[in-house]
Amino acid sequence: MDLLRSLPLGLYLEQPQTWLHKIDPRVKFAWLMSFLTSYVLANNNWRVLLVVVLIIATLIARIPRRVWQQQMGWLLMLSFFVLAIAAISPDGLGVDYQSRLPANEQILTQQAFSNNIQEPLAEKKAYSYVLFHKGPVKVTRYSLSLAVRLSTLIFTVIYSTNLYLLTTAPEEITSGIESLMQPLRRFKLPVTEIALTLTLSLRFIPLVLEEVQNLFRSVMTRAINWKKLGLKGAFKVWMTVAERLLENLLLRADQMANAMMVRGFTSPNEHRVQWHDLRLKGRDWLAIAILILFWGIRLAIGTQV
Repeated sequence: MDLLRSLPLGLYLEQPQTWLHKIDPRVKFAWLMSFLTSYVLANNNWRVLLVVVLIIATLIARIPRRVWQQQMGWLLMLSFFVLAIAAISPDGLGVDYQSRLPANEQILTQQAFSNNIQEPLAEKKAYSYVLFHKGPVKVTRYSLSLAVRLSTLIFTVIYSTNLYLLTTAPEEITSGIESLMQPLRRFKLPVTEIALTLTLSLRFIPLVLEEVQNLFRSVMTRAINWKKLGLKGAFKVWMTVAERLLENLLLRADQMANAMMVRGFTSPNEHRVQWHDLRLKGRDWLAIAILILFWGIRLAIGTQV
């Protein structure tokens, strides 16, 4: 099991360089925040559209299939299971269903109102709150709407963030965020320290995955008979593995801190490194224009009624 290859969540794809790689990190960050915030108070059509846009963007960016196939497949499968489970779950609405027709049907026989009432009544009869009901399985309009919201939210939040990390180097991310946070210096906030901490945390993600992978392999190579250990014995083994993982991660963090101190990085304000020269180019302005169109469409047709 190779976690770094089978499920490269949060890892940066150095090669090949796609057109998503070449967009300014600040513009990509604005797109990421748009995906995460436009979901609020949006209708289900817009939420499904976000999922479709993310899939299309991955395909037209020509990201290698080996990179996105498994993680997109697992996310789509997880979203489908959430959709199915939430759709058949009780909607939680204690509604007593009543007929829309009056108890005394003779009231409707009045000639003066017959022409104006017959067509609306036909439309009301066609409405059904319960969409599917067979045995214990019942799908209502509210449960289906809730299922669509949950499933699309899981896919949008996880995959949009992963796509951003996949096509943006950690140094570019921190440089872009630091550039966007420059106005906060007026309030004496440690912008450089925050950017440096973010850089180190992003660089630490592959180390965490590597340690988890190595410990998992070490457990598998020992051919432990889990049936003889029982539940209590298996719990002790995994607790030992978790303690070892925490110990290794703290050791890696200490080694990283010592390496920075040896190289003189005692204060980020005194040892600033210019990672990238951030300049907006033609493709960036095009991405900004499309982002403005994106929000225009969202406000026009994507708002929940």
